[in-house]
Amino acid sequence: MTATLIDGTALSKTLRADVASRAAALTARGHQPGLAVVLVGDNPASEVYVRNKVKACDDNGFHSSYDRYPSTMSEADLLARIDELNRDPKIYGILVQLPLPSHIDSHKVIEAIAPEKDVDGFHVANAGALMTGKPLFRPCTPYGIMKMFDAYGISLKGANAVVIGRSNIVGKPMALLLLDAGATVTICHSKTRDIGAHTREADVVVVATGIRNILTADMVKPGAVVIDVGMNRLPDGKLCGDVDFDDVAEVAGWITPVPGGVGPMTITMLMSNTLKSAKRANGFDR
Repeated sequence: MTATLIDGTALSKTLRADVASRAAALTARGHQPGLAVVLVGDNPASEVYVRNKVKACDDNGFHSSYDRYPSTMSEADLLARIDELNRDPKIYGILVQLPLPSHIDSHKVIEAIAPEKDVDGFHVANAGALMTGKPLFRPCTPYGIMKMFDAYGISLKGANAVVIGRSNIVGKPMALLLLDAGATVTICHSKTRDIGAHTREADVVVVATGIRNILTADMVKPGAVVIDVGMNRLPDGKLCGDVDFDDVAEVAGWITPVPGGVGPMTITMLMSNTLKSAKRANGFDR
């Protein structure tokens, strides 16, 4: 492997130590950061994600609440619970784990969360603020990736960047953050005729599709930065990303592994956003 490994696990530990220290200082002033996590249904992957988020809170001095409901929960009951959390003074961040059961409108649920507690950054008010370059909360996964670029000294000014994927959770906000950092950004997706024609010219490629091996070595410019957001499970149970890691690592200059790359950073930035919310709500954000 010639590429430098971007170690999200190690970086997240450093960042979490700083978050924990600042959370302890805020708690000492009587304002412990609190995150509410809501899970509806029994999606195994969601259960793992939620458990990791709650554990990260507990390990770093945050108050957390974990509401788990059956897949039969009504949309009205979920909206009522969100309303309670919006009014709870101990809760500074609310996270409803996606995906939700098909009978629940996820857009309606996200919009029910108070924007000042929307630490995922998905509410239309926060998405709009991100587009204008003045975000209250940056979506956690793209935010974590930007921290990776900073930590590894990867300059984005003038860089050609390609984002593969156009979701509201990763693809679109990632493109906006790259654009704000001075990159020239192309978004590719399932309807793009020749993704490789774009990625072969890219200095930075961020892949977030959920499709294994969508990015192969022949599609990568030598020395490029490759960020793999994908999370797929192989028949033997092992995890892999969207990038053909072994071959791409021989061409790229930097690359993130799966697991141990973007994933730990996502949870770290969730905690950072929750801390920011708590400080802001209590007048300590200046």
